Amino acid sequence: MTELNPFVAIRRELHLIPEIGLEEYKTHDYLLNKINALPQEHLEIKTWKTAIVVRVKGSEGEKTIGWRTDIDGLPVSEETDLPFKSTHEGRMHACGHDMHMSIALGLLTHFSQHPGKNDLVILFQPAEENECGGKLVYDHGLLDEWMPQEFYALHVQPELPVGTIGTRAGTLFAGTCRIKADFTGKSGHAAYPHESNDMIVAASQFVSQLQTIVSRSVNPVEGAVITIGTFNAGTTENIISGNASLTGTIRTLTPEMSEHMIERVQQVAAGIEASYQCKIELSLVQGGYLPVVNAEKETTEFIEFMNHHSAVDLVISPTAMIGEDFGYLLNKVPGTMFWLGVDSPYGLHHPKMSPKEEAIPFAIQQVGAFLEMKLAK
Repeated sequence: MTELNPFVAIRRELHLIPEIGLEEYKTHDYLLNKINALPQEHLEIKTWKTAIVVRVKGSEGEKTIGWRTDIDGLPVSEETDLPFKSTHEGRMHACGHDMHMSIALGLLTHFSQHPGKNDLVILFQPAEENECGGKLVYDHGLLDEWMPQEFYALHVQPELPVGTIGTRAGTLFAGTCRIKADFTGKSGHAAYPHESNDMIVAASQFVSQLQTIVSRSVNPVEGAVITIGTFNAGTTENIISGNASLTGTIRTLTPEMSEHMIERVQQVAAGIEASYQCKIELSLVQGGYLPVVNAEKETTEFIEFMNHHSAVDLVISPTAMIGEDFGYLLNKVPGTMFWLGVDSPYGLHHPKMSPKEEAIPFAIQQVGAFLEMKLAK
C-alpha cells in the first residue's frame, strides 16, 4: 500500500473542519500546532485574530519575499462521497483553501530546515471569501515589521490539469463590489392589489433592469458583470409582500468601470423608487476586493522560471471575472498570483468540487524551487 504524502494527509484533515472567515478557530489551532512542531531556530511567529504570519529568517535578510495562503471555507453543504468530507454542517472547502494551506505548510516545512539568504514571510490569511481578510491584516499592521518587497500566491483551478500553472502579467482577476438592496412598500391581501404596494414586482423589475446595464451601458470591448445571487420576499401565497431584499455582486476590471457600474445601479434604483412609489435602501460596498493586477517584472520572471522546468506546463491565462482579495495586497506590494491546475469535473464553489491531490506535492516542489531562487538573490 502506497504511503500517503504527509501534506496530502494534512489537506484531508483540514478538509474535515472548514470554517467561515474570522471564525477559523479550529483551523487556526491546527495550523499553529503544525507550525510549532517545526524546527524553531529560524522561525518567528505572530498572530492576530485567526491570522498567522511566520517569518523564516535568512542568513543575511537583505530582502523579504512573501507567500500568502487563505484559510477560510464557504457556506456550502458538501455533496462528495469522500471519506474525509466536511464534518461541519453547511460548511465546505469548496474553493480549495485546504489545498492552499497544505501547500503553504509544505513550503514552510522545507524552508524552516533550509532557509535562504533572504527572509521568507508566509501569511496564513483569514476571511478571503467574506470580509477581505487581506485588507484587514494589512490595515491592522500585522505585516508592518516583516513587510515583503514581493508577494506571491496561488489559487487552484479545476479546469486545468495537474502539472499546469497559469498566469499573466497585468489584470488576472476582477475587482468586486457587493450589492445589497432592501425594498419597502405596503403589504396587503392578494385580492386587493390596488390597496397594496407589491415589492416582489418592484424588486423583480430592479433585477431585470440591472441586466441591461452591461448590455447597454458598457462598451462591448470592456468587461463587467452584474449577478444577483439572493432574492427574498413574501410569507405566503395570498399576501402581497410589502418587503423584499436581494444581494449580488458587480465584477469589473478597472476602478473607472467600477465607478460607472455603481453610478448606473444607483440610477436604476432611483428610477424604481419613483416608478413603484417605494423606498429602496441600497448598499454598494467595494471594500478591498480590488482587481488582481500582476506586476510586469515579477510576473515575467515567474513565467520565465516556470518555462524552464519540464515538469511544468505554463500557460498564459485569460483574465477571469472572479474576485480575490489578494488584489488588495498586490496593490500595496508588487508580485504575482497564478492558477494551479487541479483537474476537477466540478468548478470552484461547487458542492462536489474535489481537486486532484497530486497537485499538492507538485506545487510544493515547483513553487519551492522558485522561492529558493528568490531567496538566494
